[in-house]
Amino acid sequence: MVKITSVEAAWLHVPLPAEKQHRSDFGRITAFDGVLVIVRTADGSIGYGEAKPAVGSSGNGAALVAIVTQELAPLLVGQDSSEIGALGQRMLNGSRATLAQRAGRAMPILGRRGIHQSAIAGVDLALWDLLGKRHDCSVLALLGGASRPSIPAYASGGWESAERLGEELGRYVEQGFRAVKMRIGAMDGGVHTSLARVRAARAALGPEIALMVDAHGTLSVAEARRFCAATAELDLRFLEEPVASDDRAGLAEVRRSAAVPIAAGESEASCFDFAELIERRAIDVLQPDLAIAGGFSEGQRIAALAWANRAELAPHCWGSALSFQAARTLALASPAGTFVEVPMGGAPLLRELASIDLTLHDGALLPPQGPGWGVEPDPAFVKRFTRT
Repeated sequence: MVKITSVEAAWLHVPLPAEKQHRSDFGRITAFDGVLVIVRTADGSIGYGEAKPAVGSSGNGAALVAIVTQELAPLLVGQDSSEIGALGQRMLNGSRATLAQRAGRAMPILGRRGIHQSAIAGVDLALWDLLGKRHDCSVLALLGGASRPSIPAYASGGWESAERLGEELGRYVEQGFRAVKMRIGAMDGGVHTSLARVRAARAALGPEIALMVDAHGTLSVAEARRFCAATAELDLRFLEEPVASDDRAGLAEVRRSAAVPIAAGESEASCFDFAELIERRAIDVLQPDLAIAGGFSEGQRIAALAWANRAELAPHCWGSALSFQAARTLALASPAGTFVEVPMGGAPLLRELASIDLTLHDGALLPPQGPGWGVEPDPAFVKRFTRT
């Protein structure tokens, strides 16, 4: 038994220089935010995790820090850090944890959605990091190894106009990506503009590069159906979040009429959300964000849903090196894994917080190396960008 001695959190706020900013339906992204969760144990070990205040790059992390340090830490200090399952249920079910354990079903606290679940995610990721370090192996090795030798990666960007989009996406192909994703939707001001941009992208890329599109949930059902019908001949790999995440019925309607696979999930908080999407026959590609949807433990349950329902698993990875390595691990471990997302915008928490291997091998990433997540945050970076 190795007891937890402290649970800490730091809001990292990194301003982006003008040349690394981009504009989408979220506006101009001028900073990258995340919450670093640190769990320390009595033997001197340190585990790192990540909690996200928002799906995109930018968000206020103050409330997350408060939840981790003031609500979750008292539940965890003094407990055995290796009992990840029990600690996860303790955080999820609160004062009813014993009742839930006896009944064999969740009795979650009111904060089972939103930033409370994100805070749980950060702690869970840190606990898995600790467990890997304790056994001096990667989390992937703890699970029994990978289901495949590598995992395809796609470059996630595509904000430029129709006239400049081919140049932008072409740069990603030159870096070795065999798949790319672009943004469409409300930022375009109309479906006609989105269609023009997607057609320009396909013309520039040719038929050999996989092309995905992401509407960030900004289309109406009618607009999404029109878009799908008009792009049927463009061989899109998937359409991500065509309508708002709360519109389950609308998403199912789009999927029924679409020839393109439908992806969603970055805005969801738990396996129960993904189970509902599957039950409604609304989704083909499951995209959990492990710094939002309860961490790696919940990610494994979501991956099992994907496999059991013949759906794909392609985790959302717009965060730090920690959530990226966790997503990479999950996609490699699960037989349902098909892709890992690699942000192309300014992503300092991915590329500067710590050093990880992002080398592409025929468009794919190899398994992560090092104990735990294989991520050791740079103390100087953390100190410089911690916001108080």
